[in-house]
Amino acid sequence: MSATENPKTFSPSASDYINDNFTPSERIAVLVLNRRLGETTQRITTAQKAASPEFQAWLRYKNANGADIYVGMNPLKQDASTRTKDDIETIRHLYIDLDHSGSAALEAIKNSDLVPQPNYVLNTSPDKFQVVWKVEGITPEEAEALQRGMVREFEGDPAATDSTRVLRLPGFANKKYDQDFYVQARFESTQTYQHRDFKVPVDSQEAPRHHNEETVRSHRDPSATLSQSEHDWAYAKRAVARGDEPEEIIRRIADFRAGDKPDPEYYARHTVAKAQAELERKTAPTSESGQGQLGESERNY
Repeated sequence: MSATENPKTFSPSASDYINDNFTPSERIAVLVLNRRLGETTQRITTAQKAASPEFQAWLRYKNANGADIYVGMNPLKQDASTRTKDDIETIRHLYIDLDHSGSAALEAIKNSDLVPQPNYVLNTSPDKFQVVWKVEGITPEEAEALQRGMVREFEGDPAATDSTRVLRLPGFANKKYDQDFYVQARFESTQTYQHRDFKVPVDSQEAPRHHNEETVRSHRDPSATLSQSEHDWAYAKRAVARGDEPEEIIRRIADFRAGDKPDPEYYARHTVAKAQAELERKTAPTSESGQGQLGESERNY
């Protein structure tokens, strides 16, 4: 990791974090997700209002009553009412979610020359981290390619590469576990980075750590962009094939689609169930007539 300014470490409040990462007038998405009640609330508002005492008091109330609190890391267009790729105004951040062997992956990032020093490291639960870099002059396509490259290099969560991703907001309790874990952000750098500061290989189909993973195939034009549902489907198949716990796969997909699916858990369970069924068909003995093979037309929706 290239040497950059390393200010004195401190843990910012949620308001400090929002104010440092966005200008007051930028519109951002704040997601409030209560898994126990099956409630998802998304508020799109200015960074100034999201950081205000009144808004923060509402978030604390929701958090105390079982909801997890997230923030979209890229500002939205002034007329945006949803959080889709078309709504993204500009790319302000790159990020990676380290949900497996987090401390080891964080150390690898620290010692790597492929990425600069992060601006923030969020400790979201025991040995799990979200790493954030401030950037400018990067397109959404470049951002997602770089994030996929970092996932391959540092074994991050493949579901956390979309430019519309929401990350944990520091200062609030992670409600996914039996015991609350309060998310803390460690401030690491004041730098704002350019594309040239990231040296990770991008868009390699056969990265060493995932050479045995299934490549997404489609009969469409190879230059066409896959829909998010197709990305979810491909991810579910890879995760099931490598033996990840189904409930963990469901959790990742549901968290990722929480802002744009009316019932993200049902959608995630359906996607994972289909992936499991396909894997069973592919590994089951096949008769001479070809029964048991997956029909070419079967796709996720």
